[in-house]
Amino acid sequence: MANDITLSTGHISVLLDETTAKQATLMGEAATLSAGAQFSQYLTAHPSPRGLVIYLHGDLGAGKTTFTRGFIQGLGFIGRVKSPTYTLVEPYVFSRYTIYHFDLYRFTDEEEWEASGFREYFNSNSICLVEWPEKAGDCLPAPDFDVYLTHADCERNIHILCRSQQAQGFDLTEFKLA
Repeated sequence: MANDITLSTGHISVLLDETTAKQATLMGEAATLSAGAQFSQYLTAHPSPRGLVIYLHGDLGAGKTTFTRGFIQGLGFIGRVKSPTYTLVEPYVFSRYTIYHFDLYRFTDEEEWEASGFREYFNSNSICLVEWPEKAGDCLPAPDFDVYLTHADCERNIHILCRSQQAQGFDLTEFKLA
């Protein structure tokens, strides 16, 4: 099934295979939070969710931080999950791994990524969610999943794509968005 995604950064045409892609329409913020929570629970139900890299794509206000908030709270984190727009990264420590939420919106070139020292955060004991990954150019590790969020009026569309060999172990036909 072919599908087109349009962001301010360009138009993307992808071929969707149900085992490696999931798409849905989300009605409002609560549905976006729920999608994030369901995705985190789906990933962590598998034996080895650690070491995952998830890119979050979308225009300003598309729901990247909201999806991430749901992802982190879905794992049982109690407390404030805030946007790392000014801090660039927020860590969330769990017993089995650490989740790092990056927001690279303020980066102007990939040299800022190299100077940041964030490379060490991408390891087998972490799950990294990266907003605005294109701002780091080719310096970031390749994603295991790409999450595309687009918005129009009161609804958002979400497209989740498996991108790596590790991600291929997750069959997205088993992931249900309620």
